Amino acid sequence: MTLPADRTPVIIGIGEIVDRPADPALALEPLALMDAAIRAADADAGGGWLDRVDSIDIINMVSWRYDSVASRLNARLGINPARSVYGVVGGETPTARIHEAAVRIMNGNSRIAIVTAGEAQHAVGKARAAGIELPWTPPAKTPENPIIPSDHVTPMAIRHGIMQPVHIYPLYENATTAAWGLTPVEALAESGAAYAMISDVAAANPHAWTPKAFTADAIVTPSPDNRMIAWPYTKRMVANNTVNMGAAVVLTTLALAREAGIAEDRMVFIHGGAAAAEPMDYLMRDQFTHSVAQNAVLGQAMRIAEAGFDRVELYSCFPTVPKMARRTLGLDPAKVFSVTGGLSFFGTPLNGYMLHATCAMVRALRAAPATHALLYGQGGYVTKHHALVVGSAPGAAAALMLPKDVQEDAEAARGDVPFFDAAYSGPARIETFSVVYDRDGAPSYGSVIGRTPAGDRVFGRIEIADTDTLGPLLSLDRSPIGDEGRVTVDEDGLQRWAAG
Repeated sequence: MTLPADRTPVIIGIGEIVDRPADPALALEPLALMDAAIRAADADAGGGWLDRVDSIDIINMVSWRYDSVASRLNARLGINPARSVYGVVGGETPTARIHEAAVRIMNGNSRIAIVTAGEAQHAVGKARAAGIELPWTPPAKTPENPIIPSDHVTPMAIRHGIMQPVHIYPLYENATTAAWGLTPVEALAESGAAYAMISDVAAANPHAWTPKAFTADAIVTPSPDNRMIAWPYTKRMVANNTVNMGAAVVLTTLALAREAGIAEDRMVFIHGGAAAAEPMDYLMRDQFTHSVAQNAVLGQAMRIAEAGFDRVELYSCFPTVPKMARRTLGLDPAKVFSVTGGLSFFGTPLNGYMLHATCAMVRALRAAPATHALLYGQGGYVTKHHALVVGSAPGAAAALMLPKDVQEDAEAARGDVPFFDAAYSGPARIETFSVVYDRDGAPSYGSVIGRTPAGDRVFGRIEIADTDTLGPLLSLDRSPIGDEGRVTVDEDGLQRWAAG
């Protein structure tokens, strides 16, 4: 059974803006990027929708901090929707907000909704480097919904310096390499091949920040313009957030879209989706070889799309995320996992990437209709997950009415979480590790997450000068996961890790 037309949610308009002025003082601020993207999306839908919008969701901004974000944007647009919400941080939030807007439309609580995002990190960085004061809306002394680092990482993570996404995703990359029976060089080859394919997609996307194709070797091999960031990731394997971009999506009912004369081959239908999360403290996760939250949301997506997906967008901030997702979904390694170009090549307007991915998916489905396509977004560091199933025709009503929260499924699959013993000294084996590089491309510091003979978890800082310890961690020929070592507690109270 399908929903009645006045309760069937459809995407009818998309808009994207890429802003590249040579002079950062001429760059559009995030509010202006969103304004332009929304007007482009309205025009894409045939025009005349803005005055009737009853709901607007604004994705959290990082590059420029405002107060009263929703009211400022509404004033620029000259609209006054009944519902205006500025969201919290998360790479999965565009997917979530689109899903939630669709549910409100299905329930009769909304008729016309907008989701929008905008970032100008490139202009902000260039202005700072040049000592230029940007002629934008003054930043707020107390901005709305700022990132609070202590909400995302613990004091222990901060003391170890393993606190940014680029430091933490390698914990999964290095653990999965061993779990899948790969050598590091084989895992790099998989990453390089996959990322080369999405760079081809970015090269053909007129909205990409880096519309250039790269070979697998050029992606995984360190070079002066592709330095190591954190083992085994080079710059081209890491999300690029120094972009100026805006995006918007307009949703309404099938009935209103038909009334406006929009051809159904230009509409994209929302079929349903799911959300789940891992513990924020990565030391409190059961393991690093997969994510039970990712598996839960992708499992729900597969139940909605029983026959599988014609095309997919798998969040690609770091290679481990789409590689894990590909295995869960059972996708062939030759299948391109992005219709957008990926966060390294298309660009990463911070929390807004999946909104651009939605625009790209809409274009793809308009060009070549398909029953089911997947938008999978992720936030934090393998922390928050949201999958959304869309298609070129209406889906079953039951699918959209399924609960979007599948946290119980994730918890049912979660293994026992090891006790973290920060005072332990003695023998242990490597569970996983992260080595962070400096701007010259040399190892700077790192830490090992280990397991004691009793199965407890430890967290040992690596002495970079200790080549006996560091060498095996950086080997391309064999994974060091499972290797024996020794933990000691130093005078500063932190555990230290040494090989042997």
